[in-house]
Amino acid sequence: MSGPRRRSALLARLADRPAGGEPGGLRSAIVDELRAVILHGQVPPGSAIPVDAVAAVFGVSRIPVREALMTLIGEGLVDHRANGGYRVAMMTAREFGEIYLVREALETAALRAAVAGATEADDRTARAALRALDQAIEAGDGGAAYHRESRRFHLALITPCRMRRLLNMLESAWNMTEPLRPMSHLTGSDRELLHADHAGMLAAFLRRDEEALAGVCAAHHGRLQRFVSVLPRDIGLFAEED
Repeated sequence: MSGPRRRSALLARLADRPAGGEPGGLRSAIVDELRAVILHGQVPPGSAIPVDAVAAVFGVSRIPVREALMTLIGEGLVDHRANGGYRVAMMTAREFGEIYLVREALETAALRAAVAGATEADDRTARAALRALDQAIEAGDGGAAYHRESRRFHLALITPCRMRRLLNMLESAWNMTEPLRPMSHLTGSDRELLHADHAGMLAAFLRRDEEALAGVCAAHHGRLQRFVSVLPRDIGLFAEED
């Protein structure tokens, strides 16, 4: 029963985002559009990705769609099974928790470097990101805006590290958790606790206090990992453990 509903959600999202660009960039455009739909969070893990229907949306043959899906498999966003076709990637609850450990290690390294290289312009960007996060909490939209602005805030703090490869690795790890939209499963009080951490992170960042920032970041990720550990296991979003 759930398969057709999920497939329809994916195709509806694609239909709202028609592919564009020059012919030589067609495969890249399909990758970008599919990635954006998956990361948007309205197509849950395990959702079918029917190649023929996707090809019809883009007005292309199956070949560039399959090539695009292979790229997304490499990014950890899509799975393929010989007899089950393509689907939005699923992780076990244990694997999901492991991604958060990876994110903590990468973000801590990026933050330490960011403190050393931050400018006044970076400070303004970080302050604006926290204000947007304040507004998301006040909006109380069920977590969608909070989820989006939380990522924007973290990015504002780590981008001043100017370490492209590290930022790319962190983006990849973060993307793998996006389809589940973990922040949308938190209570309002949970978000308030995380938001207090964000305020502490910004204060340490603005003081250029590397050790204080690392300490608040560690506490924040510890809290995140505890929240992740109790996400519901019975709503079909996690793969079964082997």
